[in-house]
Amino acid sequence: MVSDERCLDSQVAFNDDEDCVKEHDSLAAISDGEESVKTTLAEEKNSQVDFSNYEVFSNNELRNDCDKVKQIINHFRHVYNKLLQVNSGKLRSGLAVEAAIILQNQHKWIKRNKQFGSISGVEIGDYFCWRAELNIIGLHCRNVHGIDFMKMDGKNLAISVVDSGRYDNVFESNNEEFPDTLVYSGEGSNPKVQRKKSIEDQKLRGGNLALKNSVEAKNPVRVIRKIFFKRGKVEKRKYIYDGLYFVDSYRQEIASSGKLVFKFLLKRFPSQPKLDWRKLVRELDCMSYNSEGKERSPICVVNALDDEKPLITDDISQGKERIPICAINALDDEKLPIFNYVTSVTYPESYCPSMINDGCDCIDGCSDSEDCPCIVKNGGSTYDYEERLFEAKPLIVECGPSCKCFTSCLNRVSQRGIRLPLEVFKTKAKGWGVRSRSFIRRGCFICEYTGEILRDKEGEKRIGNDEYLFDIGVSYGDHSLGDANSLGSFEGNECFTIDAARVGNVGRFINHSCSPNLFPQSVLFDHDNKRMPHIMLFAMEDIPPLNELTYDYNYEKGGVCDANGNIKIKHCYCDSSDCLGRMY
Repeated sequence: MVSDERCLDSQVAFNDDEDCVKEHDSLAAISDGEESVKTTLAEEKNSQVDFSNYEVFSNNELRNDCDKVKQIINHFRHVYNKLLQVNSGKLRSGLAVEAAIILQNQHKWIKRNKQFGSISGVEIGDYFCWRAELNIIGLHCRNVHGIDFMKMDGKNLAISVVDSGRYDNVFESNNEEFPDTLVYSGEGSNPKVQRKKSIEDQKLRGGNLALKNSVEAKNPVRVIRKIFFKRGKVEKRKYIYDGLYFVDSYRQEIASSGKLVFKFLLKRFPSQPKLDWRKLVRELDCMSYNSEGKERSPICVVNALDDEKPLITDDISQGKERIPICAINALDDEKLPIFNYVTSVTYPESYCPSMINDGCDCIDGCSDSEDCPCIVKNGGSTYDYEERLFEAKPLIVECGPSCKCFTSCLNRVSQRGIRLPLEVFKTKAKGWGVRSRSFIRRGCFICEYTGEILRDKEGEKRIGNDEYLFDIGVSYGDHSLGDANSLGSFEGNECFTIDAARVGNVGRFINHSCSPNLFPQSVLFDHDNKRMPHIMLFAMEDIPPLNELTYDYNYEKGGVCDANGNIKIKHCYCDSSDCLGRMY
């Protein structure tokens, strides 16, 4: 049985224009098109479009989140077009509703619990054709109402709002600390909708109460804007995901109807990619309708570099990462070094850490830090609802293979792989470097540092590739290190290093800086050997698009020697104000 906190309710109808469905009549959405729905369902077996090829997605399946959203939208539009064909190509209200109901009956909605913050697979600037699409991907789960909410600590808090154009909502922009604000009208008693009903004062309940509670909580609220534009003589509309806001304050005022209404002031969280709305509308005006869903690419994220055209490869991972990682060299003819790309560390042949046999029994996403033994080991939650790390810790224990929670659990962030559009590029003085084409918020996961795990003594023999060696398991300040499990044949005081010279991933190209914007974090999840933690890189600060990603290699000055025991010196070219002049 699905709880009321899930984005799935087979008894509630929804629609794209908010005026096609009666608020409390679950049958109204399909009553006028029931025969069309039945006809379509009956014809599915004989249709040339094989819907069985589309996967059923749920929380416990790990895929590229963007691809997951795009594919489900594609499927929705295939069904919509088929309904349109059954209806002799005539547009009428309710077709989008019927298409979504068909997907729901096929169990092809993206099933996820309601959540605060952004939705994986949906980026700022993504836009959708129908209100129903917001529902089937979990971006906004209330079918008719503009305010969606969920319960937290006994109170309903707002998680998303839709500005549908049916209320007197006002967007304002300026150059102050919070450049984007939304004055959002409370729900209910709207003369534009309830023409046949008597208008009353708005009540502080439902979505209105949730927004009021969010004033104190200051939790993130997703904002979706419905914009109107002309395509020829026809007026079109799209729903645009505008990003995360918080509710700053609220008030009551007398509306033009003479009744009291609530006004909520929402302010956009800073340091998010901004949308150029005039450019967006121009693009929509020129864009032809595409039923394949390819128009969902983000608009105001950097998509191309005009001054850098020499593309060495479009994916250094050769398909091993969920998001391709291109390599660009606009300076010379140097090619990338040859290495074997791996997405996880490789262990010595003589030793492989044993899997953890026990795990948590959580089924709620490990949201209760008091009950989840994995989170208790960390002293509380380590990630917020945006999947951002609260702070660096000596060691983080994430849920692992033996845990019963979903792979979408909030305590598995670093295991979900690279989700940023990273690219390798040639720098002017530091060889190859790494940057992101999109904005990165503080605490976001970047990538794992992968390679061969070696004994420290063996790593010292690999002279000449010191920059690719990453010493691990030596700086916890945790006395329990001496009691680490499953050390196999290694000595109790043996230390290890990760060598990414021959085997590694994009992390091997991330340069050193004396003023870094990333930091390494030791993480355990698939074994409990504290001498061999995974090294995960996280954002230390907000990072604008195309800024080089760096971390402090933390070499000990005078601690690197050549084969003859002579101290080696390597100059630093990070060019930061805090540069020490040398790496080691």
